[in-house]
Amino acid sequence: MDIELEAALDSPSSASFNSKLQLPLSCDPPGPQNPAKQRVWVVFGATGHMGRSVVKAALAHSDLVTAVGRSLTDTLSNMHSLPPASPNTSSTNASLDPSPFLPLLCDVRIRSTVDAVFKKSLEHWGRMDIIANCSGYGVIGACEDQDDYEIRNQFETNFWGTLNIIQLSLPYFRERTDADSEGGCGGRYLIFSSTSGSLGVPGLGPFCATKYAVEGLIESMLYETDAFNIRATLVEPGHVRDDEPLSPLEKTSPLPTFGHFFIKPASAPYASSTSPAGHAKRMVQWLGERQPTSAVKAAELVWQLGHCSFPPLRLLLGSFAVESVRDRLRCVTEEIEDWRFLSFKGDGEADGVVVRERRGSTKTEEGEGDGEEEDVKMEGVEDGEGDGDGEGEDS
Repeated sequence: MDIELEAALDSPSSASFNSKLQLPLSCDPPGPQNPAKQRVWVVFGATGHMGRSVVKAALAHSDLVTAVGRSLTDTLSNMHSLPPASPNTSSTNASLDPSPFLPLLCDVRIRSTVDAVFKKSLEHWGRMDIIANCSGYGVIGACEDQDDYEIRNQFETNFWGTLNIIQLSLPYFRERTDADSEGGCGGRYLIFSSTSGSLGVPGLGPFCATKYAVEGLIESMLYETDAFNIRATLVEPGHVRDDEPLSPLEKTSPLPTFGHFFIKPASAPYASSTSPAGHAKRMVQWLGERQPTSAVKAAELVWQLGHCSFPPLRLLLGSFAVESVRDRLRCVTEEIEDWRFLSFKGDGEADGVVVRERRGSTKTEEGEGDGEEEDVKMEGVEDGEGDGDGEGEDS
């Protein structure tokens, strides 16, 4: 599928008219065959690198949005700069007019503030259809250099924040009736992971660990919630640039070049110019604002993801994400094949006979002996090879 995410666009609305920006037909994306219904979004991390573009894409398609900023860094007055300006309202009174946009603040690490967001959203809109978690935090530095606070804060934000969002919203999605449900779906989660959730990146060890944890959480949860018609997708963007047209207010306080990453000074053992631990730092400094993947186009696909009938478990966005994750999976597959001979036994075991050694006797599936059981692996023995001279006996 050629999505062409690497070209800039002028606005979120222009992305919606790009015919190449469409999810595969197999997932039944919104279109003539699947007219999009108005959905209610709750977007956490709405002032971040991708969150802002997701909010604007949903509003451009006439959806209703609760945009959740960070209580430590954002203000409600600044949050009002997120929605596109309406041609029928001036900037001085736009916040007072009826709006498809509800700005709120919370700290995803604090469970009570997340719960308050859901209660206010339900009170305001009457329902929630799609929950997108775009919040995230990372420290760039060697694993050894990162202290307890920095590592715990990454887990509190990325993993525990995601878990708070899921645990507090699942009861609502699980209990929705068919009349409340949009498109026959009990609820939709769009959880922003990262390519770092599928491969290890030097200089981002703890951050990768949080994203691996998030991916395991979501994949496991889907088995548990499938009966309630609750769906989720892990969105894995790679090297996304912020190409959103900025409002006057946003131009006065642009997002930092490094997004949600904090760069920690390296200690002496990891401070050389070629140290692998500095890879992530060199990468973000080299890219600057030249990241190849468009946030505007990526957000358009995320909007379609919220409205498609059969969402995938993972959506990789951008050529870097696709190539890097595919290369990593190829390496894993090749390594499995290189070592698989250690796990495939001789003809006897292939026929269902598992040979075990006991202290003083032996046991097969067809017969038992006396003594205490102890497994003996027949690793590396194929076609009856091996001398059988008592390997595995007590020394």
